[in-house]
Amino acid sequence: MERLQKVIANSGYTSRRKAEELIVAGKVKVNDQVVVELGIKVSKNDKIKVEGQIIVDEEKVFYILNKPKGYISSVNDDLGRRVVVDLIKTNVRIFPVGRLDYDTTGVLLLTNDGELTNKLIHPKYHLEKEYLATVNGIFTKREKKLLERGVDIGFKAIATNVRITNVNFKVKSTQVYLTINEGKYHQVKRMFEEVGTEVKNLKRIRFGNITCDGMKIGEYRKIKPHEKKILVDLINNNKKEK
Repeated sequence: MERLQKVIANSGYTSRRKAEELIVAGKVKVNDQVVVELGIKVSKNDKIKVEGQIIVDEEKVFYILNKPKGYISSVNDDLGRRVVVDLIKTNVRIFPVGRLDYDTTGVLLLTNDGELTNKLIHPKYHLEKEYLATVNGIFTKREKKLLERGVDIGFKAIATNVRITNVNFKVKSTQVYLTINEGKYHQVKRMFEEVGTEVKNLKRIRFGNITCDGMKIGEYRKIKPHEKKILVDLINNNKKEK
């Protein structure tokens, strides 16, 4: 027997938090009876419907995509823009783990595992995300220290492992590597703006232990079992440390 919201999340339908919201809203049925209690437990023999759709326990899949520009990190878009799930050929309903901006490239994870997704994006697990930013102007050690000390973008955002590379004095641009533990909306761009610098190009090069090394833009593959194990170990270790 498992809690209803966990079963829904494990099915890949949505995250556990969203499942709880759907239950409270009366949009979940167990054996054709509406359920609004979060503590209820169900078995594999129970028939569960969420928003009229029967929930089945799908095989969990996990992909890494080297996201190109011009794609929304979503399963659909009301404006008709291209979405990242269109790039992956699968019969399984998958969704992106967190988001990358429309014009940002690099590591994007996609899965149907709602429970693991919730852990991967939850700030309490402090999973590292490393980026390579190309910024306007000559980025100096002063701005570097400001990022490392932390800037206020609605919360104190701190960058680690900040490295300045490829300073181009001719076109006045700089490439900067940095690592963050959160993944808030436009976070990296907002952090650079706070120290007076505009991001021209942004690429995520690592999510936890997962990279796009050797992958072309737009290319995807399934995550290997040992890669997933390391990712899960990072989550568990970070939780213990906190």
